[in-house]
Amino acid sequence: MVDKVYTGRYTVDNTEDIVVFIIGMRVNNRLAVHKWFPVFKAMPAMIKELYTHKEELGFLSMESYFGLKTTTMIQYWRSLEDLLAYAKNEKHLAAWKQFNQRAGNTETVGIYHETYQINKGTYESIYVNMPLYGLGKVLPHIPVIAEKSSARQRFHKH
Repeated sequence: MVDKVYTGRYTVDNTEDIVVFIIGMRVNNRLAVHKWFPVFKAMPAMIKELYTHKEELGFLSMESYFGLKTTTMIQYWRSLEDLLAYAKNEKHLAAWKQFNQRAGNTETVGIYHETYQINKGTYESIYVNMPLYGLGKVLPHIPVIAEKSSARQRFHKH
């Protein structure tokens, strides 16, 4: 399925608080497949759970990137409380336990995350000739008007 491309310039309505969560994995030793593959394999079940139960979990959307050594997911959450509650979720805790048992304190595979709690009015976006992407999947996707043509103008505090 081809995503609809919205020609022209679009932005999002930044009137909601959001949480951006960046999470990923880095393979430090490609030959140690038995250490890093289980970590990689744990993600699809959690991602399916997030999309299946989006509303109740507070998960909004995500984008994924795969490189030669590193994977990255940028996730958007309704609140920090929702994200922290998911961290205590059974699937996540099981994956975390498995990681620590198999690869914790070794040089074979690394995991990372960064969390950003962002207040309404303190972020902006621009999408030109793009399908719905990133925050554009989550928040109202609106055409850029003259009063919002620059990044500075798209920032507004309430």
